[in-house]
Amino acid sequence: MANILVVDDELGIRDLLFEILNDEGHHVELAENAAEARAARQRARPDLVLLDIWMPDTDGVTLLKEWSTAGLLSMPVIMMSGHATIDTAVDATRIGAFAFLEKPITMQKLLKAVEQGLARESARRAAASVVPVTSGFAAAVVTTTGEGALMPSPHNVVTAVVDPGPQSRQSFDLDRPLRDARDGFEKAYFEFHLAMENGSMTRVAEKTGLERTHLYRKLKQLGVDLSRGRRSAV
Repeated sequence: MANILVVDDELGIRDLLFEILNDEGHHVELAENAAEARAARQRARPDLVLLDIWMPDTDGVTLLKEWSTAGLLSMPVIMMSGHATIDTAVDATRIGAFAFLEKPITMQKLLKAVEQGLARESARRAAASVVPVTSGFAAAVVTTTGEGALMPSPHNVVTAVVDPGPQSRQSFDLDRPLRDARDGFEKAYFEFHLAMENGSMTRVAEKTGLERTHLYRKLKQLGVDLSRGRRSAV
């Protein structure tokens, strides 16, 4: 799953957020002040940060502005506070915060915000991995390997790069009939979301906008292997 950094000076809140996010399968690192948060940001490169606004040494908005100025705001940051004003929330959003959660935070709102933040980060990384190249009448897509080498695709194949997971590279042959090409894309689309949601059919249904029974029929029709999901029955 994801690496999440929780920054809050209250021990009870840190422990509660750790338990919830850890139960969801995430790797969670904790920091009780800005100094620990800086060190954790440098050491672990988190996929998402939950950042409290009111802290004794440096407040969360100041730390957020520090990361933004230094070009270190490369992950979604969700601000948390039980005493912040609307102006504070707006300022944090302008600086670059992804979302704002008011304490006490319900589990539903927490998981929803985390899910949306991680989805945006995944989409950003996927988009950054694809470089379109146009030459003459043929269009190709260039992907980067782990070593940074460029690999041009044939003119009649579109390569979609998603990150992370076993479906990290899918090729679609545009020479096939429309129905076959569409089925190939839809299969890759649903396999991607199943991998992102750890096989949770409930979350995939919500993400794709399909009713759950319809989703099951669609996956069966496309020949998608549901046994890969960790929680396919959820």
